[in-house]
Amino acid sequence: MKELFILPFDHRSSFLKKMFGVDGRQPTQEEVEKTKELKNLVYQGFKLAVTQGQVPKESAGILVDEQFGDGIIKDAVANNYKVCLSTEKSGQKEFDFEYGENFGQHISKYKPTLVKALVRYNPDDNKDINARQIERLKQLSDFCVQNDYQFIIEPLVPATEEQLARVDGDQNRYDNELRPNLMVKMIEEMQAGGVEPDVWKIEGLEKSDDYKKLVDQIQTGGRNAKAIVLGRGADDSQVEKWLEAGAKVEGVIGFAVGRTIFWQSLVDYNEGKIDADKAVEQIAEKFTHFYKVFSK
Repeated sequence: MKELFILPFDHRSSFLKKMFGVDGRQPTQEEVEKTKELKNLVYQGFKLAVTQGQVPKESAGILVDEQFGDGIIKDAVANNYKVCLSTEKSGQKEFDFEYGENFGQHISKYKPTLVKALVRYNPDDNKDINARQIERLKQLSDFCVQNDYQFIIEPLVPATEEQLARVDGDQNRYDNELRPNLMVKMIEEMQAGGVEPDVWKIEGLEKSDDYKKLVDQIQTGGRNAKAIVLGRGADDSQVEKWLEAGAKVEGVIGFAVGRTIFWQSLVDYNEGKIDADKAVEQIAEKFTHFYKVFSK
């Protein structure tokens, strides 16, 4: 895989909470249908960017969930778009499969290009939780190898209280001073546990040298894995910094930027400030913008 530019919209618990205030309860049928409608707008924006030739089809993909994206997944697979399917329970501190031991059946019924797992893993945090997570991720890693799916892992490294205290509670300092080395250690531990993704979907870094250290670890031992940069819902200028730094490093092949691209357009549409066509157009334009930022 030479390049990979993903528009992710597999957000579930956070989407429902921020868009509709759903917290600690099941969404109503109306909220479910509205979420499906909004996610379809994101998909239409993706398709517009690709069909207009702004983002090359062979390098573009979507990341979506089964719960709200069943119809989108089927349409995208039928139209030969790269589809990445999420597998994790949403909003959990510890990685587990959305559909338990049946995770393989839910992947196989769609036959996506890629399979994704989001995990929160700080190597200096709870060792028992980390060990359980590695065990489950190895299950998924092995399944993907055995069934010829490409595997994307999205490992977030949230700060511990002690780590934040070391940087006076400053999240930016944690991101820039502590997180890069923790990410290298996290990758090393996962590899030692038999977790072997094709693509590491990593939190953004501001220094190319830090990306280089990550790629060196990702590809240690002759591994052919690559990295893409996630957006983490940050503002445009911050995401641009992360992408520009990553684009300079061989082995960083693209991005997965979601909320930064689509969120405001969906809010404006949901509030009646813009129509569906405008929302789709705006999403296509922002997806194209970040593609150009990375590719320039």
